[in-house]
Amino acid sequence: MASPLCIRGGRILDPSRRIDRVQDLWIANGLIAGLGEDAPQDVRSHPQAELIQMKGAVICPGLVDIHVHLREPGQEEKETIETGTLAAARGGFTTVACMPNTTPPLDDRPRIEYVVRRARESGHARVFPIAAVTRGQMGEALTEIEDLIGAGAVAVSDDGKPVRNAEIMRRALELTRALGVPVIQHAEDPDLKGDGVMHEGWTSTRLGMKGIPDVAESVMVARDALLAELTGGHVHVAHVSAGRSAEIIRRAKARGIRMTAETAPHYLFLTDEAVEGYDPSTKMNPPLRSGKDREALIEAVVDGTIDCLATDHAPHTDIEKDSDFDSAPFGIVGLETALGIYIKALVEPKHLSLPELIVRMTVNPLRVLGLKGGTLEAGAPADVTVFDPARRWTVRADEFASMGRNTPFEGWELPGQVLLTILGGRVTHRAEAAPAAAR
Repeated sequence: MASPLCIRGGRILDPSRRIDRVQDLWIANGLIAGLGEDAPQDVRSHPQAELIQMKGAVICPGLVDIHVHLREPGQEEKETIETGTLAAARGGFTTVACMPNTTPPLDDRPRIEYVVRRARESGHARVFPIAAVTRGQMGEALTEIEDLIGAGAVAVSDDGKPVRNAEIMRRALELTRALGVPVIQHAEDPDLKGDGVMHEGWTSTRLGMKGIPDVAESVMVARDALLAELTGGHVHVAHVSAGRSAEIIRRAKARGIRMTAETAPHYLFLTDEAVEGYDPSTKMNPPLRSGKDREALIEAVVDGTIDCLATDHAPHTDIEKDSDFDSAPFGIVGLETALGIYIKALVEPKHLSLPELIVRMTVNPLRVLGLKGGTLEAGAPADVTVFDPARRWTVRADEFASMGRNTPFEGWELPGQVLLTILGGRVTHRAEAAPAAAR
């Protein structure tokens, strides 16, 4: 037996088993060995067991991000699988699902296999690729979806673009229903979006900026709810930003339609007023919405309409983002700040308890993708996140592990410092301020 690891004295939060108590966590041979005295005697008495004191910290299953852009292959000047997963580890994530809008897109078997192989070779988190719905993400012809799923993809999406053609979307839903995977939709009507760069409203009018109305998202959500009802397929709505969209999803679920959804940290904390400084780091797609939308999204997270919390981590080069607002690309990074923003936006105002937040960042995203995990049960892979919800830290983009620096949260003080991230029993991140291991 390799030397066991014991994380001692922390608050165990395991939503999969409704466990919330102070106890030791034992890890051996890459697996969870047990909690406290439930761990085997030979593990607990091992003479070379490594003990890490984490009194006051939270110990939970490794966080899961269902929506990241790792940019590889083809856009390695923005991010790589290695740097993106290192950023994930620093943010407490042990599992990420990566979007297919790479160059070229992930629309054939060799490219899916490439991502799987690269993640195995250089990744600091588990990486599950999401394949393109249509060839070249052009919206005209379906990819060989069954073959891509067989190669390791866990869902299909044309993220970055919507599946605009309703007949194509219908066929994708029919095919994926049989395969048991979701179609992840970037919900957007391109005609309504036009060449808008921010939310359409009073702020865009005052700033003289071209707006994107909230219905550009919501009409596509409504269409896809009807198609999911028709086909019995599973639509997952990515990065929900609008209150109208949340209400459509809520009603679809009440009708028994297979529709799930996610949102991202910035939509729960910022509004379109953040664009007033014309800072390109506040430009994302969908855009930051109104205060009314933000409040509606929080309500949708609380009542379960929005199933899981993602990041939509979208790194760009400094040169790309260091431009005027109109010309700069959409997108911000989020892996290293997500936990802190979610605690600040949801837990500190008492919208959610900490265990409820962990459900939405572990169990639920895996459930959406039909994957196992998100548990500290004995015998499960030892994917573990340890963080101190009370310990505050300052966002400094130049210290990110990600190659992207495009964040609107520069200089913010956030709660929830990640102290330790463990992947399959291997420490992938340890904060400098974290307690040292003792034998």
